[in-house]
Amino acid sequence: MNNEVQRPKTKKPIDWSSVKRILVVRLRSIGDTVLSTPSLIALRRFLPDAQIDILLEDWVAPLLDGYEEIDNVIKLGDSKLKTARKIRSEKYDVVINLHGGTTSTFFTRFSGAKHRVGYADYPYSFLYNHLLTSSADFWHTEKTHSAEQQLALLGFIGIPVEDKPKSKLVVLQNIAVRSSKLPFALIHPAAAFSTKQWSAENFAEISEFLVQNGLQIVAVGTKKEREVFDELRKFSQVPIVCYDNLTLPQITNLASRAKIFVGNDSGIAHIAAAVNTPSVVVFGSSNRAHWSPWTEAKNAIVYEKLPCQPCAGYVCKEFGEPKCILSVKVKDVKLAIEKVLF
Repeated sequence: MNNEVQRPKTKKPIDWSSVKRILVVRLRSIGDTVLSTPSLIALRRFLPDAQIDILLEDWVAPLLDGYEEIDNVIKLGDSKLKTARKIRSEKYDVVINLHGGTTSTFFTRFSGAKHRVGYADYPYSFLYNHLLTSSADFWHTEKTHSAEQQLALLGFIGIPVEDKPKSKLVVLQNIAVRSSKLPFALIHPAAAFSTKQWSAENFAEISEFLVQNGLQIVAVGTKKEREVFDELRKFSQVPIVCYDNLTLPQITNLASRAKIFVGNDSGIAHIAAAVNTPSVVVFGSSNRAHWSPWTEAKNAIVYEKLPCQPCAGYVCKEFGEPKCILSVKVKDVKLAIEKVLF
């Protein structure tokens, strides 16, 4: 097989010498935003003097506070029309849609940009004039990571991405959260769906194991996840400091100071990876090839292989209960921690 990266032809090749303003569209979650940072790094490296902006959901936008690779974050709040007008007023030359949903396609088209970049399977793909068939076609491999899928769109339009930059976040120092002066492990025992959430009882046992290895325990989550914290404390025989009210920059700062992150496949896991914290991530229903830590830091993923995995992950249609995450053994997570820590 020819390993050289091939770039399918676009309908209207971009004259990069004339490009002054670029918008990257990346809606949705924490993990999606973190995994867009390799693309932002590649863009800034290629176009050091261009205006590079990004459209994010307003609640996740603080994640990129202080990010030098971008000039402006446009926040999508309640008013889509106001956001659309703001985008239109900037007169972007190129809009790269890393998301692909209907809303992001609307903003891409309404921008009025001469060059609109996306994938051929996006809804309303006729509204784009640079369409890549698939990231697998670009990289010549069957499976691709989320970061690779986003980088492929840039490579497709002529931006160098062959080195595949890793995810990166800025650690702001003026928002540090109090934590033990002793070395600590950061854990995230919650997840968006039951098919991705390892039990609090298991995390309690892991917490005890980490304490035995000289680490204090700090857990992070949201106010909606307080019940998980309560269960964690109930099962644990060691002290656990729980934070449910931190901002995303505070979580990033905290993660950067941890000796190790242990948690479910989630946005917090990607934050830890982006600040080069060693990590162990427990996988249930989600796609390991697509969502594993994209980092140079030591990391391990722990899972039980099942023929139905990966799946959409909202409910388990195969067994009636999420056997994939329920089958993950504590001993395997401990072994992974030893591998990453020592």
